[in-house]
Amino acid sequence: MVPVLLLIALATLAAAVVLRHFLPLLRNPGLPKGSFGWPLIGETIAFLRPHPSNTTGGFLHDRIARYGTVFKSHLFGAPTVVSCDEELNHFVLHNEERLFQCSYPGPIRTILGDSSLLVVTGERHRQIRAMFLALVASTGLRPAYVASVSESACSVVASWRGRDTVTFCEEARKFPYKVIMEQVLGLSPDEPVARRILKDYEIFMKGLVSFPITIPGTPFARGMKARKRISDTMEAFIKEREKNGSSKQGVFLEVLLANKDLSHDDKVAFLLDALLAGHETTSVLLSILIYFLGKAPNIIEQLKREHESIRSSKGKEEPLTPEDYRKMDYTQRVINEALRCGNIVKLVHRKALKDISFKGYVIPAGWKVLPIMGAVHLDPSHHVDPEQFNPCRWEGLNQTNAKSFTPFGGGARLCPGSEIVKVEAAFFLHHLVLNYRWKVDGEDAPMLHQYVEFKRGLPIKLEPL
Repeated sequence: MVPVLLLIALATLAAAVVLRHFLPLLRNPGLPKGSFGWPLIGETIAFLRPHPSNTTGGFLHDRIARYGTVFKSHLFGAPTVVSCDEELNHFVLHNEERLFQCSYPGPIRTILGDSSLLVVTGERHRQIRAMFLALVASTGLRPAYVASVSESACSVVASWRGRDTVTFCEEARKFPYKVIMEQVLGLSPDEPVARRILKDYEIFMKGLVSFPITIPGTPFARGMKARKRISDTMEAFIKEREKNGSSKQGVFLEVLLANKDLSHDDKVAFLLDALLAGHETTSVLLSILIYFLGKAPNIIEQLKREHESIRSSKGKEEPLTPEDYRKMDYTQRVINEALRCGNIVKLVHRKALKDISFKGYVIPAGWKVLPIMGAVHLDPSHHVDPEQFNPCRWEGLNQTNAKSFTPFGGGARLCPGSEIVKVEAAFFLHHLVLNYRWKVDGEDAPMLHQYVEFKRGLPIKLEPL
């Protein structure tokens, strides 16, 4: 009797799981074409399968071929409309808080914290975003900041003297971290507190992009603990600065300390956001640049000519200026092409706040919406030979403001530090191309998981000039 009851209970549970999974399809007519995959897991595993970052990957390629650039799926535990469509992506990004709202999966919100700019919504988002804009305004293209970036890039490149090869991904992380520590907190990256933050931040990042299992010892659990340690370190650091001050206080630390409306968690979340936006984005962009340029010596030579022209009017060790940055036209095309091919930010997470009709289909209220910016960057109807690295495609075009190029998102959530990332990349290239030629040592490529990663760390062979 007991086995029969158990079988009935299991069958009932299985039926409930299946019904819950597919019920949204029955409730909502007019949906885009697509598949929901298996109950519980949906199509998430296939969606997250790694692929070269200058391709759409097998999952999107297959669905676009079968269903078009907009299709339904079941991802991250929720019914979802996936958009690889230029118009729909623009529509979603520019209707924040009116028709759509930021909606990252629960584990991401948990590890980032409730105050992270990535996950907060409404008035809270506007308040924290204003803080980031204040940081950008306090640095931006001001001469002191630009000189600091130039000197930091020069010091990293100079540290390679006498080395035949370097693991570039490791080197690329040193440069933006130095800039962030000095500019935001007034710390040298060699100081013990900065070293502790960096060590825990690297563990935190591994947890952020891992499978969200909280069992002790898993990357996610270690990431949560690392975030707590960063919080404790920051609390002690902030109290010490409030008490004693510092002669080398960061340009933004004064603003952070003076803002009495911010809790300690707000300040920790701000630091983590600054590291994610500045450290992670810049280091990955640099790695993508070095990868593609290492395969294109003709592009390196053209870059070198531009930077030789800029350097010819300056002393050998004289730092770059905002006026120098404005002269880097070809460099900007190279950076734009790396952003388009590299797809550092593949997608964003949103949900529909109400039923929305678009191009003849319906996006139901409460459904997740995933605008895939990378798919538009690689759409041959918008970019000729999209998988080819070709900076010349940007010549004479104002595509940086087009709907088909959104490497930093758009609308109210456009990355506030996007221009700073470009400045840092341009200045690093300046010092690199004037001192070295290079090529990738062996096989390595930018692979897109939930983030861009080089499996071997991008080892490169150096040839001093």
